[in-house]
Amino acid sequence: MISIITINYNDAKGLQRTLQSVRSQSYQHFEHIVIDGNSDDGSKNVIQDAGDYLAYAISEPDKGIYNAMNKGISVAKGQYLLFLNSGDSLAHEDVLAKVAPFLKSHKDIYYGTIQVERNGQLKQLEYPDDLTFQYFFHKGYLPHPATFIKKDLFDRTSMYNEDLKIAADWEFLVCAVCKFHATYENIQLPISNYDTHGISSNPNHRQLLLDEKQWILEKHFPLFLKDSKELQAQNELLQTKRFKLLKSIEANAIARKMTTIWLRMIATIFSTNKNK
Repeated sequence: MISIITINYNDAKGLQRTLQSVRSQSYQHFEHIVIDGNSDDGSKNVIQDAGDYLAYAISEPDKGIYNAMNKGISVAKGQYLLFLNSGDSLAHEDVLAKVAPFLKSHKDIYYGTIQVERNGQLKQLEYPDDLTFQYFFHKGYLPHPATFIKKDLFDRTSMYNEDLKIAADWEFLVCAVCKFHATYENIQLPISNYDTHGISSNPNHRQLLLDEKQWILEKHFPLFLKDSKELQAQNELLQTKRFKLLKSIEANAIARKMTTIWLRMIATIFSTNKNK
């Protein structure tokens, strides 16, 4: 069974959209869990209207996004978890039906693609088949609305770090894959439409994201971080030397060309004077 976990805070309209996309799935062997942070915008009424359709729902104050996600993990009964937060929606009504056969191979992580709206146009974001430390280190992540995670992977690694505000899901994934060797597969299917109004999509939070990633790397991968800095410094030095060398070669080439022209001019003048 699949557990779909939706966290929400004061986004009644987005919550309705998420609930509707899940309810319309042709595959029904799943449970839907909603963790609400004591919203006061009508979200509680949306949850009440959903009734018995929800396997579990609670509305109470929490300590942030990852505290709410951990609450969902704790009560989930499915073998695989999908975090489809308020405002996100499944790409079409057959998403779970198409994903379910892949889950029978029992890998730790399955991920597909998401669709986001940018400048009025929908863009599909795809992810690599091979997840390396280099990928995570430079720019990589996996979108939680398109990632199915085996529940017991949290037991074998850790729950989400509630001390972090924005990068705990990145910490979980980079550690799961690069530290605990979690198995994974890119199923290359469209999974969800991503709501870009979340905290991680806000450019005002970019520095916070970078700071938290730096802290994560220093905590879990200090030697890799040190090696990376040294390699970067060596590469910058090499590029500088290469630039100087190319400039030197270019300057020498110009000098040789000018010398050749000058010698030809001298030879021409000498030949002319000799023939007079």
